[in-house]
Amino acid sequence: MKRTIIKIDEELCNGCGLCVSGCHEGALQVIDGKARMISELYCDGLGACIGDCPVGAIELEEREAEPYDEIAVMEKIAPKGEETIIAHLTHLKNHGETELFAQGLKYLKEHNIKINMNLLEKEGSCGAFQQPQACPGSGAKSFAPVNPVTKVDNMPSQLRHWPVQLHLLNPQAGYFSNADVVIAADCTAFSYGNFHDRFIKNHTLAIACPKLDDGKDSYVAKITAMINQSNINTLTVVIMEVPCCGGLLQLVRIAAEQALRKIPIKKIVIGIQGEILEENWI
Repeated sequence: MKRTIIKIDEELCNGCGLCVSGCHEGALQVIDGKARMISELYCDGLGACIGDCPVGAIELEEREAEPYDEIAVMEKIAPKGEETIIAHLTHLKNHGETELFAQGLKYLKEHNIKINMNLLEKEGSCGAFQQPQACPGSGAKSFAPVNPVTKVDNMPSQLRHWPVQLHLLNPQAGYFSNADVVIAADCTAFSYGNFHDRFIKNHTLAIACPKLDDGKDSYVAKITAMINQSNINTLTVVIMEVPCCGGLLQLVRIAAEQALRKIPIKKIVIGIQGEILEENWI
């Protein structure tokens, strides 16, 4: 059957093992210095390990794979204790996997395994466990603008160059020379209302999606070239609060480590309702 499952780029993988600790289902192990999928049966395809990977070596893909088995997973993680069980069930709940969540609870009941349900409720961020919701990355939400503003027709763009998609950009183009560069996740421009004045004005822009884009190794090479050959002054990374967006920051970190020059790098995190949640130099 076809389903979404993780794919590991072994050339990028450094064998740190963070994805293994992030996979409560036990689908991953570090073997011969690389993260490996040991069983498609255990991979839930929800991508918790993506946010744990510091080098952006993990992505999701749809392909033929054996069906995920929640009962097999519960049999595997139950001996690991309450903390692991709660982490696993919370993961399912926050991704809206109602049926799998119910199967997990049924397994606990049938095997007389007691856990602190109040702690499960506390660990989850999406309401009562009887009504699981999706995580911020994929959960459908609707909300009114917080601060409606007066309509302004023909507001001028602050964009100073084209193209803007990182795959299409020449890192040695003149507009990168000695520039203050913003690399933004695609969704940020649609979430932050004052994106042009706040992030594009007096900056050179590049956009990318760390979850959906292919060729992330070329992204690292281009960012490294911006630093080395174009002598950019500063680099600001603007990402969403969702876990998969952290991959863009990791690509920038890798490029910065490979670069011969050291430049200031700022991290800005945008909430799904358009607020700035975090802003600091790293």
